[in-house]
Order: sequence, then structure tokens, then C-alpha cells
Amino acid sequence: MSEVKLSKQQQDAAIVKLQEYFQQELDRDLGQFEAEFLLEFIMKEVGSSIYNQALYDAQSLLTAKIEDVFAEIEQLDSL
Repeated sequence: MSEVKLSKQQQDAAIVKLQEYFQQELDRDLGQFEAEFLLEFIMKEVGSSIYNQALYDAQSLLTAKIEDVFAEIEQLDSL
């Protein structure tokens, strides 16, 4: 699988969130450079796992919806 990538806008928003988190929860400043490297590390280490889980969740949801449609069709057939 290829590496998970973020758009520039998504990356910038994630960096701001990391900086806010470090400030609020850890009472530490996280510079732009450090935040970029931390985000890159997180994306490299867990990005594909998060992506795969999201695909699995979407597949499960679609399967459930398709089963609902088939159930509705069966009810129509029995009329």
C-alpha cells in the first residue's frame, strides 16, 4: 500500500492541532518544524493502520446497508 498523504490544508490544520494539544495538555510549546516532523512520524507509523480501519468500517457499513436493501426487496416480493 502506498503512503497515506494529506493535502497541504489538512497538514497545516493537523500541525495547528498538534501545537494546541502540546500547549494545552503538556504545557509545552511545539514549534512548526517539530510539529511537522511529529506529524510525519505519526503518519508514517500509524497512517496506514488508520486508513485500513476506516476502509474496514466503510465496508461494514455498506454491507449492512446492502443487507437492508435486500431485506426490503424480499418484503416486496412477498406482497
